[in-house]
Amino acid sequence: MGNTILIIGACGQIGTELTLKLRNIYGSDAVIASDIKEGANALMQSGKFEILDATDKDAILQVIKKYNVKQVFLMAAMLSVTAEKYPNKAWNLNMNSLFNILNLAKEKHIEKVFWPSSIAVFGNTTPQSNTPQETITEPSTVYGISKVSGERWCAYYHDKFEVDVRSIRYPGIISWKTKPGGGTTDYAVDIFYKAIEEQKYTSFLKENTALPMLYMDDAIKATIAIMETKKNTKYVSYNIGGISFTPKELAAEIKKQLPNFKINYVPDSRQKIADSWPNSIDDTVAKMDWNWQHEFNLEHLTTEMLKNLKIKLNPAATTKQSV
Repeated sequence: MGNTILIIGACGQIGTELTLKLRNIYGSDAVIASDIKEGANALMQSGKFEILDATDKDAILQVIKKYNVKQVFLMAAMLSVTAEKYPNKAWNLNMNSLFNILNLAKEKHIEKVFWPSSIAVFGNTTPQSNTPQETITEPSTVYGISKVSGERWCAYYHDKFEVDVRSIRYPGIISWKTKPGGGTTDYAVDIFYKAIEEQKYTSFLKENTALPMLYMDDAIKATIAIMETKKNTKYVSYNIGGISFTPKELAAEIKKQLPNFKINYVPDSRQKIADSWPNSIDDTVAKMDWNWQHEFNLEHLTTEMLKNLKIKLNPAATTKQSV
């Protein structure tokens, strides 16, 4: 194996689909999936898998040597809502796992690293509309603190030790294949499940809370694109924006296809987190530096989510209709 890829945290929302896409591009033998426990059948059956603790540097090095790994995608993390409940665990996982990979790259065991940042690096003092690439990053959440710290450490290792580490600031990710894992933007996935199953949804965010979102296909495309670009990227962590919408706007789009759908609003502690984040992102720099461009708008995203989730949640009914 010449240029093997290792994905750590492969069973998560993004990791699962990233693994499958990379295996589709490079071949199943070239992409090693790993996580603390086994994942979905589609992932497990598509190629090699290793049980791996992201905080265990020696174990990671063993896998790197076993498969002659050259690139690592470090997707393991504790997300915003869960991190608020377990701050020490979140810091330990999010930061120690990153140090492990940066140090392995510094020691020349691997050649290239991808590490996901987030719009959680921004805070109440950040300009909220069209948040620029270079701006104030003063997060008020445990997750955001770990991500802004991670960005600085990535930049430090890049500048001081010439570690090739690349990163993007993910907005909310929307996918029908894998359920999200405890983030503030989870409502934008949950709403589709409830719309199909119950025809109603209770939003934990206020109706006019706009947040930047990205359909999973676009998130995977961006992740692979930044790793494949030959140019020396100017920044370690890039803004990427997809589309921004509110719960009210998303509900209206769903209602076009499911006329009986109803939504009500009962904001909880996640509202405060959402209020500290941007409502839209300026990703001009990513477009200029590595030709980033999203494809899915709100209408397209809604159609894809409803179509695929109807099949996923009730495959028998779908089969009958198609017979």
